[in-house]
Amino acid sequence: MTTVVPKLLARWLVRSTLLVLLVSALTFVLVSLTPGDPARTILGQSATQEQYEALRLQMGLDEPLLTRYGSWLADALHGDLGASLFSGEAVTSLIGQRLGVTLTLIVGGVLAAGLLGVALGVVSARSTGVLARVVDVASLVGSAIPPFWLGLVLSAVFAVGLRLVPVVGYTSPAVDPAAWFLSILLPVATLALAGTAIVAKQTRDAMRDELGKDYVLVLRSHGATEWTVQIKHALRNAGVPVVTVLGVLLIGLLGGTVLVESVFSLPGLGGLAVTSTLRHDLPVIQGVTVLFAVVVVAVNLLVDLVNAWINPKVSA
Repeated sequence: MTTVVPKLLARWLVRSTLLVLLVSALTFVLVSLTPGDPARTILGQSATQEQYEALRLQMGLDEPLLTRYGSWLADALHGDLGASLFSGEAVTSLIGQRLGVTLTLIVGGVLAAGLLGVALGVVSARSTGVLARVVDVASLVGSAIPPFWLGLVLSAVFAVGLRLVPVVGYTSPAVDPAAWFLSILLPVATLALAGTAIVAKQTRDAMRDELGKDYVLVLRSHGATEWTVQIKHALRNAGVPVVTVLGVLLIGLLGGTVLVESVFSLPGLGGLAVTSTLRHDLPVIQGVTVLFAVVVVAVNLLVDLVNAWINPKVSA
């Protein structure tokens, strides 16, 4: 493990730097080429051509695309992601205000899907009957159901029908922890349900493969308990594909939060990205996109490190 970690970190540093640069450049170009003009949006259609051109000059929109990207990149390397074209507030401040909500949803969704999925997968690994078929069907259905539709259904049943949780809105944990838990319960469940079925199927398949190997027979012949065989040995050896699918799930939830935050009216990064895109607020879009790219490469590093700890041969 001690020799694997430096190699992983070196590979991660090179790949992540290239990826973040590529994502930032593509985002800058694509957003700049989309129809719309922030100067025109700010001034409205009644503004004169002179006012329009003066504002574009003030905002630096008259400069070549490459020059604008170079200026943004130079500032970003010093921790300055610019300011919103509309509010004038620093992008880092806007992101910081909403980051906690999005991280809560993503981490909560992955933890719930991981715990429930692994538990269900371990139980169904020894079953060839109804439970195994249920896991297969649930995995297929869960991966096909759109998160926003599932969120609407859960909201209609538990918020509108049963009135167990708020329909929309968010309460800070610093204000009221109980109200905060209720406000994120349905959004986290929406993100976790589909992932739970996928993790359960991956765990079930990996566990079945491990339980059929010779070392399991040897452990049982030496009097090892089923807990020791299944959890201490088989589950750990089956952990590499399970951890990998959890990493993929976490990255996928970055996109899922955009829709879920809209359904439940949560003040997260997803709503900020949508609003900024509609207004053509390039600095904010750029900041959110780069942050998501950094999260993706960080998750990939974490998955590699955990897999190397479980089985050093995987990343050797």
